[in-house]
Amino acid sequence: MTHVSFPKPPLTIDQQIDLLLERGLSIPDREHARHLLTHINYYRLRAYWLPFEFKDASGQHAFRRGTTLEKILLLYDFDRELRLLLLDAIERVEISLRARWAHSLALRYGPFAHIDSDLFRRRDVWETCTEELGKEYRRSREIFAEHYRKNYNHLELPPIWVACELMALGHIPRWLQNLKHPSDRQRIADAFELDEKVLVSFTHHLSIVRNHCAHLGRIWNRSFSMKMQLPRKKPAGLANSFNPVLDGRIGNTMTLLA
Repeated sequence: MTHVSFPKPPLTIDQQIDLLLERGLSIPDREHARHLLTHINYYRLRAYWLPFEFKDASGQHAFRRGTTLEKILLLYDFDRELRLLLLDAIERVEISLRARWAHSLALRYGPFAHIDSDLFRRRDVWETCTEELGKEYRRSREIFAEHYRKNYNHLELPPIWVACELMALGHIPRWLQNLKHPSDRQRIADAFELDEKVLVSFTHHLSIVRNHCAHLGRIWNRSFSMKMQLPRKKPAGLANSFNPVLDGRIGNTMTLLA
C-alpha cells in the first residue's frame, strides 16, 4: 500500500463537532449534529457554511456571530429541493427537444435524416454522434429497440423517431449545432419561441446543469462555466427578465425554464 504524506489527519465525528464549536458555530444539539455528520460528509456541508466564515485575527477559520448549524442545514435542504425541481423541469425540456428534433427533420428529410451526412456541417462530429447512437441502440433493452432489432435487423440505426428516444440530453446539442442549415435549427427552436443560436446554447448549458443535479452536486451559489446565450428579443416579454450580471448563475436558467 502506498503511503502519502498529508498534514491533516482524519477526524472522528466528535472531533469534527469540537472543531466547528471552536470556530464559533452554534450547535445546541450535539446528538443531532453527530447524526448529521455521520450521514452527510463534513466537506459536503462545508460548501454551505463557507459564506458564514471569515478569517480571524490569527488567520484561522471562524464563523460569523449568530451562525447556527440549523441555518446551514436550511441551505443544504433548499439546495436538495432545488435540484429535484430542476431535474423535473429539465426532463420536460429534454423530452420536448427530442420530439421536435425528430419530427422536424423527419417531415423535411424522411425517416432516416439522421444518417444523411450531407445534412450536417462536420462529418467527424456526425460520425461520433451516429456511433454513440448506434451503441445505445444495440445495448438498449427498451421494447421499441428490441422490436426494431428483431424486425428490421438490416438497419444499423432505427428511424429518427425511434433514435431520438435513445439520445441523452448531452447528445442533443451536438446534433442540433451540427445541422448544416440554420433554418433546420430554427424550425426546432420555433416551438420554444427562441432564436436557434439561443436554443443550442441553452441546451448545452442545461446538459451541464442536469449532470450536476443528477450527481448530487451543489446548485445553490454555483457559477456554471458553461454559460448560456441570453435571449435578446424572444420569447416576447421575457427577454428583459434576464440579468447579465448573474451570467452563469442558476437564476437565468430558471427564468428560461419557466
